[in-house]
Amino acid sequence: MIRRSEMQKIVSSYSDPSVGTLGSHSALEIMDGAKDENFRTLVICQKGREIAYRRFSRIADKIIVLERFKDMLSRRIQSDLRAEQTIFVPHRALTAYLGYEAVEDRLAIPLFGNRSLFQAEERSHKKNQYYLLQKARIHLPRIFHEPREIDRPVIVKVQEKSRKLERAFFIATSYADYKDKTERRIRQGLISREALKMASIEEFVVGTYFNFNYFHTPISDEVDFLGIERRLQTNVHDFVSLPAKQQLETNIELQNIEVGHTPASIRESLLEKVLAAGDKFVAAVKKEYPPGIIGPFSLQSVITRDLEIVVYDVSLRVPGNPILATTSPYTKYKYGITFGVGRRIAMEIRKAHQEGKISQIVT
Repeated sequence: MIRRSEMQKIVSSYSDPSVGTLGSHSALEIMDGAKDENFRTLVICQKGREIAYRRFSRIADKIIVLERFKDMLSRRIQSDLRAEQTIFVPHRALTAYLGYEAVEDRLAIPLFGNRSLFQAEERSHKKNQYYLLQKARIHLPRIFHEPREIDRPVIVKVQEKSRKLERAFFIATSYADYKDKTERRIRQGLISREALKMASIEEFVVGTYFNFNYFHTPISDEVDFLGIERRLQTNVHDFVSLPAKQQLETNIELQNIEVGHTPASIRESLLEKVLAAGDKFVAAVKKEYPPGIIGPFSLQSVITRDLEIVVYDVSLRVPGNPILATTSPYTKYKYGITFGVGRRIAMEIRKAHQEGKISQIVT
């Protein structure tokens, strides 16, 4: 494990820090917020995937193009990043392409985030998000440990075979239905038997879906509620808009592949529950994974007809929701301006640097 004290020593020597990230997932959002706070920015791209960062030319001051994302682990690239006084902002693609072990043990760049916490997103991890939600006393769906236990609609979450960033979610209503759908997906090459062993099976909670986005660091006065968005997913999202007769007549395999976002708000009388959930989760994580949450996190939730919040997934880094930057009223209520996750990160780095607390927000 990279020692936090080593990263704190490096970042404490920075006189003019820059913000860096991996060129995927939410890099544009991260760098846009950094530019709003007048930081220098850099992005590491895999060859052939740098087009967007060149096209939106305001975003990146420096673009580093490598044959593979993993090449950023080389001593030369890491030395260059430290010379640029880089604080690296992690998102889902960082751990997907480099792997948790590399991020924890080999990436000797100060990270804005708690690098020991990222694996908690994986349901196979011992102290995973289920564990943290239980410690926080936040309602989550019932977990089925064996497929034979299925006695109601469930959602099966299994890693796709060919795409590291995607999970091949599907609904099953019984053990027989589960067997039929898993075997069909294995034959189609969508999932593997090995991945199926690590899959999670959760009760399918009926309600309205909201992704609640928060922010906290050890120098934050309180847990910020940044706003709400919903995910657009293909091919399930617009298939359900077809008339029922056409749905029944159409033999299409449905998938939940995230392709975009749409903004949302929540009725004011429910805000207290939303704010309380964020506070409880931050308190639980601080006890289990000191120094706790550093930066943004998201509680992906369902609100039932009883107006109960059920959290079915947790993002423990930049959730990837650029829509907040222009649509969320909740940052305006507190700060007087509307902004997204990227700028909130940059605001915290700026504050920490000015107050001599920058070592407290990196690992």
